Amino acid sequence: MECNQLIRLVKDWYLRVQQETMAPARMMEFVDRHVKDCMICQTEEGLNGEIEKIREYVLPESKIPKAVREQQQKPTPEISPEEHDEIVDDNDNDDNDVNSEENFDPDEIT
Repeated sequence: MECNQLIRLVKDWYLRVQQETMAPARMMEFVDRHVKDCMICQTEEGLNGEIEKIREYVLPESKIPKAVREQQQKPTPEISPEEHDEIVDDNDNDDNDVNSEENFDPDEIT
């Protein structure tokens, strides 16, 4: 790239993308806008190819939210068979509900 302003802007925008304060698509929109208005960028041959390489580099990784990437890096805890057996569905115990009107016995209240 011959345009020093574009180089500086791309570096700044890319840092913002990494910090997740700017969307990668927004970064590329700003790049396209700059190239459209800059005389140096308009006359540079091969700039469109370089921009497409940047676009391919920036967009795929950024579509994954930061929380998902962090979760993918952490090992997920496994449920042991004992813990799995302890899980009870609340709907299965409706007949045994103490607060149910059918099973209410005022003598049981202490």
